[in-house]
Amino acid sequence: MADEWFEIAGLNHFWIRRRFDVLVALLKNLNLSPECACEVGCGNGLVQRQIEDRFDTPVDGIDLNLAALRASVSRTGKLFYYDIFEERPEFQERYDFLILFDVLEHIEDQHGFLKRASEFLRPGGSIAINVPARQELFSAYDTQAGHLRRYSLKALSEVVEKSGLDQRVSTYWGYPLVPLLWARQRLLRNTSKEKVIRIGFSPRGSIANYGLSMLARLERIPNKVYGTSLMMIGQKPRP
Repeated sequence: MADEWFEIAGLNHFWIRRRFDVLVALLKNLNLSPECACEVGCGNGLVQRQIEDRFDTPVDGIDLNLAALRASVSRTGKLFYYDIFEERPEFQERYDFLILFDVLEHIEDQHGFLKRASEFLRPGGSIAINVPARQELFSAYDTQAGHLRRYSLKALSEVVEKSGLDQRVSTYWGYPLVPLLWARQRLLRNTSKEKVIRIGFSPRGSIANYGLSMLARLERIPNKVYGTSLMMIGQKPRP
């Protein structure tokens, strides 16, 4: 993820808050709580902190962005500067819950990455994945953020299944924000690369952020039809 993204994203950002609300809804659907958890691609620790505050449980974090790790807002989780393709036996089957939020779209070998990440899970453990949805919404923002693709539910399901994981629940989310992404797509066509992330992700003030937060909630979860993002919870099969 572009470094500027971390400067904009915060615990009060409407999109960060809505993403977590969707996760909580899916966890309730499964009567599941994120215990003994780790986030791969944790960045500056926003999801770790949200889980720590909501569920009162520590969440470890792994990332290759050292600057983001140093700026982490996580309070209780352990942080690791670590490439998961390295073989480190201490991470094998260490966790019951794994988080991959807005990571997979950056990875060329998504199947290999997901298989490697699933090795961190104990049998029967769960994995929560969030990715940007719908390739037709791809814009200069995605390019500048380092996204290689956006996903349909079918595409993400195929990746998860080919990686040896079972699906438990999934949903599109962000449906009320779709018109904004169409507008962003057009707006950014003639925007310089240096301004793309800020224009494409910043809510431009607390009032707009509040309004967008209210707008984003105007949808039912789970939603199998359409949205700007896609979340799925899978499970590592038991022997």
